[in-house]
Amino acid sequence: MDGKLHPWAVTPKQAAGIQMELRHFLDLTWDERAVDLVGGIDVSVVRDTARAAVVVLGFPDLRPRGSVTAEMKTPFPYVPGLLSFREGPVILAAWEKLDWKPDLVLFDGQGTAHPRGMGIAAHMGLWLDVPTIGVAKSRLCGVAMEPGPRRGAVADLLDEADPRRVLGAVVRTKDSTHPVFVSPGHRIDLAHAVEFTLRCVASHRLPEPIRWAHHVAGGGALAPAQPG
Repeated sequence: MDGKLHPWAVTPKQAAGIQMELRHFLDLTWDERAVDLVGGIDVSVVRDTARAAVVVLGFPDLRPRGSVTAEMKTPFPYVPGLLSFREGPVILAAWEKLDWKPDLVLFDGQGTAHPRGMGIAAHMGLWLDVPTIGVAKSRLCGVAMEPGPRRGAVADLLDEADPRRVLGAVVRTKDSTHPVFVSPGHRIDLAHAVEFTLRCVASHRLPEPIRWAHHVAGGGALAPAQPG
């Protein structure tokens, strides 16, 4: 699904209804595509101005290839669970500036591990029509199991109402540090979402695409690609 999905100028109640409708269009399967470029997306909001950054790294070397940014007034209030309506328009503005599109995109936020199954990674995955992964620093919903203490340990994030239903994964990306919460966004399954998340981690807790996107969204520069 691509193109214009819905208007952005809506009320919080309408936004929640849109999420309920859009979740039926998600494709949570992986098509085994080749991944040569991975993207990271994050948004920084200062007062009432949002600044989105899209960074692109090589894969699997994780060398920075380039970045773009966009700024605009925030069009939607801060409402938990409706982050994509606050940040989506500026993300789309930044995305349109890219000359090269990544094969896979990691978001600083939730995918399907969301009360209505439509976190920012899922929502924007539908808009952009690319495989997306949500990598969040904290839990928005679900019952979080505790993974083992070593890097690569994974535990299930379970639905409170139905413990048989897996919403995502709690993933230890670095020894003895707080885990991250991984869930598929669109056009990927949970197993591959976890695999790519771990393969995008270098020496920090957060995957490199998200770490760089956060840095650039905050006004920093993307390190140039190294030769070789």
